Formats: sequence, structure tokens, C-alpha cells
Amino acid sequence: MKSLRCLLTIFLCFLVLSCAKGGTYSLYLRYQPLKELPLLQQKIGSTLGMARITDERSDTLYIGRYIPLQGVSTYFKSDPFPLEKAMTESLSNVLSQRGVKIIPVSNWDGKPESLQNMEADSILMIEIKKFWVEGTAHPFRTDLKTMIHFVIHLGVKKEGKVFTRNVEVEKEMTFPRVTPQGMEQTVNGILTDIFDNFFSNPS
Repeated sequence: MKSLRCLLTIFLCFLVLSCAKGGTYSLYLRYQPLKELPLLQQKIGSTLGMARITDERSDTLYIGRYIPLQGVSTYFKSDPFPLEKAMTESLSNVLSQRGVKIIPVSNWDGKPESLQNMEADSILMIEIKKFWVEGTAHPFRTDLKTMIHFVIHLGVKKEGKVFTRNVEVEKEMTFPRVTPQGMEQTVNGILTDIFDNFFSNPS
């Protein structure tokens, strides 16, 4: 009986995977803080200039893919799209809810000398070097690998300094199966870890 159930399971797995048609889906990206960040305004001030987030990846169209055992790979885009818009909106929403007024900044050279000419107490600028999540199917399991690399610059006017943080995260996990919702949850969990740690001690 056990061997029959095992054979039936294998057959169903291959049947489902062989029917996969691929396509493109969206992953809703959002930073959801798990920490209270009580000293946030004390560290960065009550107004934050949000400089344009730059996506420096060679392929800026997708943020991940799922590779099945058979069939065509499924690709994923960010929601909102493009990725820099998703990051900007998510960070702006979180910080605004914590009493920080967000001021868009169209151009900042990243130098401490130019901070005094800005209206904001601090300025945030992020370079996206790497952002990719990939699920690879194997018999009875799926390996999920997530790679995120940000360079975060924070200019603090009262200190006349620019603090730079190089953040690289590479995480590998194994699941019985992976859904787009599971991939979305994994990526958002990493974003929460990154920005909770940064805003807890931004300088």
C-alpha cells in the first residue's frame, strides 16, 4: 500500500509539473517592521529627504524565477513596478507612519558638504546592486535561494556626515513545495530584517 501511494504521488507531481506553462507573476514587496524603532526621529530627525533609489542590476525587469522539473520557468516582477518604485513607496509609508515627513529629493551628490543646502534633516539614498529570488524544483522538494545587496547612504545634516552601509544577504531554504506567496513572504522577511536593523542604528 505504501509503495502504491508513493508511486501515485510521484505520478501526480510529474503530471502537475509537466502542465506548467510558465508566465510572469508579481510579488508584492513591502517592508513590515517588527521593531518599534523608538529612537528613529532622534537619529534621523523629523524630515527625511528620499533620494531616487537606483537599480543598478544588469536586468531590471525581473526580481526572480521558478524553475520546474519540467516545463517553462515562471518569472516574477515587483509590485509596484519597477523595483525602485516598490522600495520607495514601502519605505515612505513605514517612515511616515512613524512621524517622519518624507521629502522627495531629485538630486543629491552623496557628499556631506551638500547636506546644509537641503531642507530635510537627513537624506536617504539606496543603490540596488542585487535583488533576486529563485526557486528550483527537485523531486519531493524545492530549493529557494534569495540574494539581496543594497548600499545604503544616510546623510545627517546636524552631524555633517554621510553614513554608508553595505548590506549583502544570501539565504537558502528548502521546502516541500514553493508558491508565489511563499516566495513573496521570504523576500519581505529579508527586507524587514535589513531595514529593521538599519533604522534601529542608522549611523
